Amino acid sequence: MKLRIGFRTLKTAVGVSVAIMLAQFLQLENFTAAGVLTLLCIQKSRRQSSKAVISRFIACLACMFLASGLFWLIGYYPYSFLILLLFFIPLCVRFGIQEGIASSVVIVMHVYNHGKIEASFFWNEFLVIIIGLGVALLVNWYMPSIDKELIRCKEKVDGLISVILNEIAAYLKDGYTLWDGAELLELSAALQKAKGLVALDAENNMTRKESSFSSYFDKKRNQYDLLERMLPAISRISVQMDQSIRIGSFIKELSSNLDNKGQTAEYRETLRHIREYHKLLPLPATREEFENRASLYTMANELELFINTI
Repeated sequence: MKLRIGFRTLKTAVGVSVAIMLAQFLQLENFTAAGVLTLLCIQKSRRQSSKAVISRFIACLACMFLASGLFWLIGYYPYSFLILLLFFIPLCVRFGIQEGIASSVVIVMHVYNHGKIEASFFWNEFLVIIIGLGVALLVNWYMPSIDKELIRCKEKVDGLISVILNEIAAYLKDGYTLWDGAELLELSAALQKAKGLVALDAENNMTRKESSFSSYFDKKRNQYDLLERMLPAISRISVQMDQSIRIGSFIKELSSNLDNKGQTAEYRETLRHIREYHKLLPLPATREEFENRASLYTMANELELFINTI
């Protein structure tokens, strides 16, 4: 079995080692706890890491003083933990710092083992907390760019939309296709993955208002929704008609220039000519022809909206 070490794993290993080394160098008691705090704070994004560090810092300090006071009042007994946690956990949840509960318990153990209140002990624990959380924040501040992954996702989404449009065009022009719609499901999954990547990119670039990828994939999501809405209308077209061939040829052209904004005006003009042509045709002679032309009219409306998303 091939063993793969991810970048986050590497950062965790380095961060824990550095935190323990610094705490041990300063000859702090319970120096290994600095490594535990660093381990608990390594997150997948800068924003999550900053939030985790703040929550754990507040929770650790609060729990240290609360535990010291409570143990001094009722004694250093195992049941003291029960009373402490019954109060402390709801308090953390109330103030939205529940991420710091696990870290705080580490500090409480030190308070319990120390068995008495001393200023030097509080200073020692404060330094352990600062080193553990500080190293985690510094190590986690470097995040590799995910632009390459976003670009790969962009290319996949573009390719799938192009394939779907080509299949729709083939059906409208030839009246037959073996397409099973698998690309539509793949497109939905690719867009969902892209949404997660865009969110992660935003959390790693907190000062940037909005990335170009965010607006790009929003447009692609709109295109996906429009394609889904087109399919019922397409499925109701039962015969090959001159109008469907014209729209099919238009969609074929559209599929090869999905991101060419310079041709948007030209696309609108082409679609307008197709609509004008349809208006000049004689009225439908049969119910079947009427239903087919109504579906093509719906298609033209959706295509107009699709063009607006390019």
